[in-house]
Amino acid sequence: MNGIRRDLSGKKALITGSARRLGRHLALSLAKAGCDIVVHHNQNGDDAESVVREIEAMGRKAWAIKADFFDPGAAEALGAEAIKLAGGLDILVNNVGNYLSKPVLDTTPSEWRNILEANVVAPQALIRTFVPQCPETGGHILNVGYAGVEVIRPHPEATAYQVSKTGLYIMTKTYAETLATRGIRVNMISPGHLDNSIDLPENIPAEIPLGRAGRLADIEDALHYLLDFDGYVTGINLDVAGGFRL
Repeated sequence: MNGIRRDLSGKKALITGSARRLGRHLALSLAKAGCDIVVHHNQNGDDAESVVREIEAMGRKAWAIKADFFDPGAAEALGAEAIKLAGGLDILVNNVGNYLSKPVLDTTPSEWRNILEANVVAPQALIRTFVPQCPETGGHILNVGYAGVEVIRPHPEATAYQVSKTGLYIMTKTYAETLATRGIRVNMISPGHLDNSIDLPENIPAEIPLGRAGRLADIEDALHYLLDFDGYVTGINLDVAGGFRL
């Protein structure tokens, strides 16, 4: 990590999809900064328990909870259990982003419902569960989007995903305005191509103006920048993409 690292001692965070990849990295980063962590997973129980052990080895508390966001009501149950186990939450990171690569004309109503349930309805349910229990010192909600989410353009091979993340972006703005008087800051981080992505372009300099893929540490830096409990930043989308999709 190259940038700022917050002192988050005594804070408690729920990070969805934190058993593997980006979510895991963010969970470990916040634990190193002093957070206790609720590790959410769906099908990766062994990986989630591994993250819990790593966090506990740092002297922090951690819990693994399974929840399938395709199931209505799962997100509310996750939020309630996380709050009970951790004794309250200060930080919510909506990291899950189920992706469907499929032509729009071939996308079924069931697939549309699943993507919207996981990427829009579940974060909204978690926010509704998170807000009432926030301390008077405020809290943080971080939603994960994708590079270029602010620009409306056709995406015929992944329309359901695009629609869901655009909805999450609008929710970020709306909740930021609604919750500001309570000291709760709501922001979005939108990664571009990361160096562990499965769909990295063959010619990276031709696609990414800064000439390299993103690193997990780049997203980590953005997260710590935004997690200022006395901060003056809310309602923004921060593209961390090296100029991809400007």
